[in-house]
Amino acid sequence: MTEAHLTAKTGLATAIQAWELYLNDQGRSPNTIKAFLSDLGLMASFFPPDQTIGAITTADLNHFLHWLEHERGVPCSPKSLSRRITTIKSFFRWLQRGGALVLDPAEKIVQRSVLSPLPQVLTDTEIEAVLLAADRYRRRPKPDARPYTLLALLLATGIKKSECLGIHLNHIELDAPDGPYLFVRYASPTNRYKERKLSLPEDWVPAYQEYLSQYNPTDRLFPWSPRRLEYLLEDIGRDAGLEKHLSFDMCRWTSALQDYLNNVEPEKIRQKMGVSKIQWREISMKLRQLASEQ
Repeated sequence: MTEAHLTAKTGLATAIQAWELYLNDQGRSPNTIKAFLSDLGLMASFFPPDQTIGAITTADLNHFLHWLEHERGVPCSPKSLSRRITTIKSFFRWLQRGGALVLDPAEKIVQRSVLSPLPQVLTDTEIEAVLLAADRYRRRPKPDARPYTLLALLLATGIKKSECLGIHLNHIELDAPDGPYLFVRYASPTNRYKERKLSLPEDWVPAYQEYLSQYNPTDRLFPWSPRRLEYLLEDIGRDAGLEKHLSFDMCRWTSALQDYLNNVEPEKIRQKMGVSKIQWREISMKLRQLASEQ
């Protein structure tokens, strides 16, 4: 069943089943689908069993949200409420865009955004310290360019851990006319909008070439488990005397903040991070706060 078979007289439960099929077709993760269906299951339990989608109003949805917060008898944290509002908005937007509804009753529902805590970032002094610590591995009796190759790549590109683990050797181009770059790619078509080309520093290339000659990777750039690479970053941080916990996320936010402090255009930072305009709203707010604390 697709949205093409739905009308305003379709039952709410049937519409939810159709949305589940749509989400699966779109390649959404099982955990995401499970969370969406749990949220909509709560909503369905609030309405009569024979509730049709066309009869649901904005007032009905606000009553449901009030019930969630104050009358259900089960705690509903601000974060859970925010996610449930997002689910409801996504569901009814899909119904309206698919032609099942003329008007979207969730459009005027007020989203209650919940800002997560500010991330930890590295100061300029700490950036220099961790890069020096990583570089020292290259000067040991048994040279190891892997720590520096990983760390300098993360600080230069701001890529996520999953993106780093997904890098294949053919995603790196050293001889491009405009300089070396990394092509961040995704296997799933639903994530194609996140794909992007990111410039690589010229001074990263020698370490990268040393790393290739030392480890001889054949396909993936870093053919280790996520935990192994996390340990590697922790080792660098400890060797640098860092009191903070050096991580993929810290490197990502540090990279974005450095761009922000260097007056890189916000849209370019957003594109570099590979985030949507909606995600960028919260990220840009946090970057402003982080910059004010520098």
